[in-house]
Amino acid sequence: MRAYSFSRVLAMGVVLVLGACATAPNRINDVCAVFDQRDGWFNDWRSAAERTQRKYGIPMHVLMATVRKESGFKSNARPPRTKLLGFIPWTRVSSAYGYSQALDGTWSQYRRESGNFTASRTNFADAVDFVGWYHTKTVDTYGVARDDTYNLYLAYYLGWGGFKRGDWRGNSGIQRYARDTAAMADRYRSQLQSCR
Repeated sequence: MRAYSFSRVLAMGVVLVLGACATAPNRINDVCAVFDQRDGWFNDWRSAAERTQRKYGIPMHVLMATVRKESGFKSNARPPRTKLLGFIPWTRVSSAYGYSQALDGTWSQYRRESGNFTASRTNFADAVDFVGWYHTKTVDTYGVARDDTYNLYLAYYLGWGGFKRGDWRGNSGIQRYARDTAAMADRYRSQLQSCR
């Protein structure tokens, strides 16, 4: 009886500890709560975002809102699979992966140009650096302001070619994504003032 009770208590303890580590979905709307998370023992998310802001001049609230919209801060996020015959899981709609949802080709370009050859899309520090790099290329190429979340996100979502062509015009869904991201950036900017 005693061994049964101990194993039961141990199992309940493991469930409680694992449950405490999980982040509630609504916590991703609070940048201070997001910064309380860790990607392993040594990867402080706030420090990574601050480093990226200093390196590229893209405000932290813009960086964090982009990652929030792309992956919901999930390290292994991927687009859904298509269905073969309507029910068999098949290929994914794109190679987007990780916190930044970077495509394979763009991630390879980032690794070459940044010199960060060991960068991983599942590492928050690498992913937020990628977002800063990408937004900076948009700023330099298309003259978008560094704090213009709406247009930076349009270029991020559509890619530079789609942004240049104006593929968002007439697409209310993409425009709504960009507006939502800009609104989240505004909330994050306000919240950042009270983060410890």
